[in-house]
Amino acid sequence: MSCTHSSTVPPERGREGADAPAVRAWLRAWQDRLCAVLERLDGRSRFVEETWEMPLGAGRTRVMQDGAVFEKAGVGYSEVRGPSLPASATERHPDLAGRPWTAAGVSLVLHPQNPYVPATHANLRLFTAGESWWFGGGFDLSPVYAFAEDAIHWHRTASAALAPFGADVYERFKRACDEYFFLPHRGEARGVGGVFFDDFSEGGFERCFALVQAVGGAFPAAYEPIVLRRRNMPWGERERAFQLHRRARYAEFNLVWDRGTRFGLQSGARADSLLMSLPPLAAWRHGWRPEPGSPEERLAEFLRPRDWASESAS
Repeated sequence: MSCTHSSTVPPERGREGADAPAVRAWLRAWQDRLCAVLERLDGRSRFVEETWEMPLGAGRTRVMQDGAVFEKAGVGYSEVRGPSLPASATERHPDLAGRPWTAAGVSLVLHPQNPYVPATHANLRLFTAGESWWFGGGFDLSPVYAFAEDAIHWHRTASAALAPFGADVYERFKRACDEYFFLPHRGEARGVGGVFFDDFSEGGFERCFALVQAVGGAFPAAYEPIVLRRRNMPWGERERAFQLHRRARYAEFNLVWDRGTRFGLQSGARADSLLMSLPPLAAWRHGWRPEPGSPEERLAEFLRPRDWASESAS
């Protein structure tokens, strides 16, 4: 499960206990709902589930491959625990070093067949350590080709979902997403962003849990219309080659920069479930550059952070 950062307030301590069983039940139900939506969108393939147990916890990993729409779709649920926080967590919470911890979450990554359908990632989780608790998660979009109407719809849906929780929440979470999903060694964004948050406990447990549920409910509404618009667009070898190139960037981020990957490796998580997010195929072509003026070249400018929710789709 991905661990991101949004410079929010420190984790809540002792003011209001987290109802972890209720959160775990909702997360499992969310996984079920997501899989049902994705199977309906694909129309051909079905998820295969693996349940697993390890000394640190248990989970159920669901993967759908070689479908009509999705080349690989992964939706995983996990409950894990440990006697002391790994280093990837205590670097932000040094006061919690040595505390026992628990985490429950759902992570989703979709790699479509058609290069015109964007890849996407979503994650929601509850983390506890000692008497502290906090939520994290969100969703982001990684297109291969630039369509402004898709990015506008994506961000407007996220903005509407977060509006009941404060006028500044969407902007803060959007900024955190833009900052986090960035490849420093390439100097480029992974996608058009979305919303992400971590260490989130503002306003108490009930408010935070309601926000998490709103984000989870908004994801299908944000993604499904984009899939329906793009899944039947014709494509060929050129588009496929660029898709594999962009997937390589996706893999680089997950393996080099993602704190969730580091946390999972340090805590002894199940490797197959942890690396479910990687694309089935990717390509690294040494020194490759897009043709000047091509759609592939325009993507770099398209991925620069913008106020998508306020833009016009016309």
